[in-house]
Amino acid sequence: MIYLRFFLAVTLTMHLAGGVPATEPAAGIRVEKNIVYGTAGGEKLYLDIAIPPGEGPFPCVVLFHGGAWTSGNRKELSTGSKNKDGTTSPSWIEQLAEHGYVAATVSYRLAPKHKFPAMIEDARSSVRFLRANAKKYNINPDKFGAIGFSAGAHLSLLLGLCDRQAGFDVGDHTDQSGRVQCVVDFFGPTDLSLYTATPDIVEGWLVPVFGKECKTDPKVYEKASPLSYVCKDAPPILILHGTIDVVVPIKHSEVLKKALTQAGCSVEMLTISFGGHGGWGERDMRKARDATLKFLDKHLKGKNQ
Repeated sequence: MIYLRFFLAVTLTMHLAGGVPATEPAAGIRVEKNIVYGTAGGEKLYLDIAIPPGEGPFPCVVLFHGGAWTSGNRKELSTGSKNKDGTTSPSWIEQLAEHGYVAATVSYRLAPKHKFPAMIEDARSSVRFLRANAKKYNINPDKFGAIGFSAGAHLSLLLGLCDRQAGFDVGDHTDQSGRVQCVVDFFGPTDLSLYTATPDIVEGWLVPVFGKECKTDPKVYEKASPLSYVCKDAPPILILHGTIDVVVPIKHSEVLKKALTQAGCSVEMLTISFGGHGGWGERDMRKARDATLKFLDKHLKGKNQ
């Protein structure tokens, strides 16, 4: 179990720290950090945001870090990585701002202190906050996408697949929608019942988050699984997954893709050969980033390439 937690922390940090090497961010990008978007469970909730230069309004992309719902930090996506020559590469949100998106990386409450659904309640709260403040941040409120990594991808999928009937919209700005119009899913868990065959992961990873084992109360895991919410009006989804991921096996993405396809939804899947749970090489990360930008441009800007 100690190995599992170490593996999660190391691979996700390697993957998220600064995206891929790139040039300095374009001039005129405005970055604001430590913005309070709400309060829940006695905690202030923060996001960091990057806003492109120009008149706008721009489509908005919200990003969610991984870490098994128990660790990780939004700053992984708003802090660039150091290059060998001493320069700093643009962060994920800066890279997205370069391409004409308002991009926000969001903190959410973590387990075991806060059990599910605290995390998705916070994620949806952040989207509602940004919609309510669309003019302030130069956002087109009708054009929202989500990018998530591992546990963050799980939350991003729920942002896209769930409507108000799921019961996750609580807190401020409930007059606004907490749903997004497209999702980029980096190796996210989609059917939590698939972990019943791995009791170590259930005990050390899932029970601290969801409170119970699947065999004890399968309804808890069904309610938390993005697969449960697939329907014909699901938004377009791009799935990216490594073929040898042992933490979130690729079967999670395969069953989601199959269900979305059968429902007649728009879904794309890019597999990374011999890719694990993050920690992909530079070439694969560039391929993933390019696919992500192409997908966002198509569904948030109407660009077909």
